[in-house]
Amino acid sequence: MRTHDSATAPDAIAVTGPGARTAGSSGPSTPAPDSRAAASQAPGSGSRAAVAGSRTAAPRVPDSGPDSRATVSRAPAPDSRRRGTLLAGLGVVAFSLTFPSTVWGLESFGPWSLVAVRSTLAALLAGVFLLAGRVPLPERRHWAGLAVVAGGVVIGFPLLTSLALQTSTTSHAAVVVGLLPLTTAAFAALRTGRHPSRTFWIAAVSGAVVVLGFTLAESGGALSTGDLYLFGALLVCAAGYTEGGRLAGLMPGWQVIGWALVLCLPLMVAASAVALSLEPVRLNAHGVIGLVWVAAGSTFFGLYVWYRGMAAIGIPKASQLQLAQPLLTLVWSVTLLGETLSPAAPVAAVAVLVCIAVTQRSKS
Repeated sequence: MRTHDSATAPDAIAVTGPGARTAGSSGPSTPAPDSRAAASQAPGSGSRAAVAGSRTAAPRVPDSGPDSRATVSRAPAPDSRRRGTLLAGLGVVAFSLTFPSTVWGLESFGPWSLVAVRSTLAALLAGVFLLAGRVPLPERRHWAGLAVVAGGVVIGFPLLTSLALQTSTTSHAAVVVGLLPLTTAAFAALRTGRHPSRTFWIAAVSGAVVVLGFTLAESGGALSTGDLYLFGALLVCAAGYTEGGRLAGLMPGWQVIGWALVLCLPLMVAASAVALSLEPVRLNAHGVIGLVWVAAGSTFFGLYVWYRGMAAIGIPKASQLQLAQPLLTLVWSVTLLGETLSPAAPVAAVAVLVCIAVTQRSKS
């Protein structure tokens, strides 16, 4: 996937030759008038040489800047990879707070109201940033991808997980979310045609198994009625992450989620009006804080840094950082919701971190 980083984009190299344009010139490449006259009037090999010279002129190379003739292709900078890993990691931290914040938000709002209002607030926030930056509308060919991001990340995942958390605990919900990196990597392989190495897949599956086993053990191994919602959330979120990561290589990541949110704004405003009229609202401090975080923290800031990170280091490797998300969610559940953390958590955390280290070092 092409990243939105000048360090990874190949620079143009101007090629000169008979009849070739020079870098920075405009208009189609044409021979001089005298050359055309000589080619049309002089018979024999001279005219053939002139015509051949004009036809074999070097093709136009797009300018990459005033110094494009003197530049060469460069490999991705290590600083860019480190920055991308940091940004994706910040996104994981933001996402790890989503379930506890959703539980708080459900103290004041119904699941449909919470999702509609959070998406509306996030869309308004994104709209302000887009207007302040005078960002032009995306090209028409990008709107289908933005619709996938909107349906999967802005609407589908929040709604399905909110419905699930009515009957499931945060630790039980984490069992499915722990499978999200592997699901995202599979979607990315199908969408982009790139296939990570065998070592990558072994480490990814191992990490998913560790998270799955740990969380199932914590929840007693029983499947709740919300599992179907959670499995559906996995699929739509993986599709949204994959398409968003692809678009983040074509435009800044914050614009990807910004336009996806704005695309949903009319629908979410209408849904908010309907849901708030049908579901009871009991405002308290937890409910307001939870709503604000899932709107501004998880939906806008989290996705902004997440897509930027994916654009820098690639979808599969960024997605493996999410293996730490369920364990982080358990930590927040202890500190914010008062749940008890088992002694097995540190062991699982070390195993997951080892898997993440292996996937980050493997070639994709």
